Amino acid sequence: MEPGPPGCSRPAEPGPRLRRLCGADQEASVALLSRARAEAELQRCVPAVAAVLPAGGSGERMGVPTPKQFCPILDRPLISYTLQALERVCWIKDIVVAVTRENMETMKGIIQRYQHQRISLVEAGVTRHRSIFSGLKALAQDQPDSQLSKPEVVIIHDAVRPFVEEDVLLKVVTAAKEHGCSDYDLEFGTECLHLALKYCHIKAKLVEGSPDLWKVTYKRDLYAAESIIKERISQQICMVMDTKEDEELVGHRLEEMLKNEFSHVKVTSGALGHTGRDLQQIILEQCYNFVCVNVGAYEFEETQKLLDVLKESDLSILYPVVVISVHFLDCKSVPFGQKMENLMQIREFAKEVKKRNILLCGLLIYYPQDEQKLQDSLRQGATIIATLIKERNSGLVGQLLVA
Repeated sequence: MEPGPPGCSRPAEPGPRLRRLCGADQEASVALLSRARAEAELQRCVPAVAAVLPAGGSGERMGVPTPKQFCPILDRPLISYTLQALERVCWIKDIVVAVTRENMETMKGIIQRYQHQRISLVEAGVTRHRSIFSGLKALAQDQPDSQLSKPEVVIIHDAVRPFVEEDVLLKVVTAAKEHGCSDYDLEFGTECLHLALKYCHIKAKLVEGSPDLWKVTYKRDLYAAESIIKERISQQICMVMDTKEDEELVGHRLEEMLKNEFSHVKVTSGALGHTGRDLQQIILEQCYNFVCVNVGAYEFEETQKLLDVLKESDLSILYPVVVISVHFLDCKSVPFGQKMENLMQIREFAKEVKKRNILLCGLLIYYPQDEQKLQDSLRQGATIIATLIKERNSGLVGQLLVA
């Protein structure tokens, strides 16, 4: 198989189209334009492709009243993750979802709430095969009032396999266009291979999938899927710092501690008003975790600015965004009780932004101290931050933790 053109890789978790932030500069626009050109080039390398998702099942094996494709993971329906995985593939023109009549409005609500694109709905049949047939009919050129274009290749993908990657899909499409199959493929493949041979007189090719291409079938699979998603979105954090000169060293030392906990730590230094370009680019790259270091008379000034920026974007539509507001306590100048009383207003901030799927909590670090105690506090603070981000525990929203 010929490799795709350079620069065509997709972001790991692309999410919805983000609204343009105030003060957006030319550099971010250039990055978006380059991505669009790469996508256009890739689209010329593959045939016209559509996808059909049979999502009419009742999920009896799950053992819950809600069909498994609508079961929540991090408060978001499972099928939304599958749609996201297919949407980020630029060369899939249309995605047809077959759902039962009673779940049609539920599916429309999911599409609207999570801003899914290129999605069409059809009524599911009484069996999986009839649901697939309904999706294929919608893609047929001779259907009246159809807004869909007739594809060369149709991908049939389970609505409850949320972790499919673009390279696997590309292999499937390439094989569908260029190859037949062997008797081995028909013997050990799925019933879809036999159906393709019976009704289309085409020998389809069996393509090996990736380890993550598994199906959510039982209740335990929901917990496994949630763990995988948490792990993926918890690998990268953005640290926002506008520290005074005497606290700058402590902020950077906390940064070094965080590098031991996360794969990627990005830092924007200076007031948020002067780091708009960096922060905007980080948001466009789909970072869902922020550590905001606050100093000065008004304890939450930087955090409030960050929250305002995040609320203006659409970042939190698909995943909860975690914001940890970090504060330093100078034991010599400010009594502990007074500092805690001032910081408890974080509860009000947290209530407000939780409505936007932003999880806010606080962290108080003692400063200055002797070297060993300061080192211990920073290390403990980094561990607390890592736990909050990786667990994404909404029960800790509005809490103020002390290191």
